[in-house]
Amino acid sequence: MTVSKTAEKSSEKPADAAKGRKDIGEPLAEALQLGELSEQLGYVLKRAQLKVFENFLRCMASLQLTPAQFSVLLLVEKNPGRNQTEIASTLGILRPNFVAMLDNLESRDLCARIRSTNDRRSHILVLTDKGKAVLARAKKLVATKHEARLNDLLGQANREALIGMLSKIANEF
Repeated sequence: MTVSKTAEKSSEKPADAAKGRKDIGEPLAEALQLGELSEQLGYVLKRAQLKVFENFLRCMASLQLTPAQFSVLLLVEKNPGRNQTEIASTLGILRPNFVAMLDNLESRDLCARIRSTNDRRSHILVLTDKGKAVLARAKKLVATKHEARLNDLLGQANREALIGMLSKIANEF
């Protein structure tokens, strides 16, 4: 695994690639050697997460949804009447970040906060009609583009095994 992909992906000649660079005349640097870093589970997980998120964002570009926003919409759909604290806690999102995300989702008319009848200090979350429609489109895009690409890459058995292993780390570590 390498950090720099410049030399790998570029079909340009070194002289052409150097055009417009401050260090004109210097040869392209060799990719950094990662050493034991490439065997650190945390590092490899983070690199994989970044790639998965990049692909997710490309797939969701037309809907302008982040992985966190998609997760919130999914949980609100599956757990009607639950309050925002429960949703944020389940997803591990800090309160200030969650409030900002809800402000964004509400401004786009994807969800609404409704004051709880049981606890006036609490708000329950509901999807709007537009939120339901956007989530339906998002689920289809995730299934046909994002998850399908991961399935093609890993195969079903490896995908299930990976989900099991990552769930074990998330629940027991």
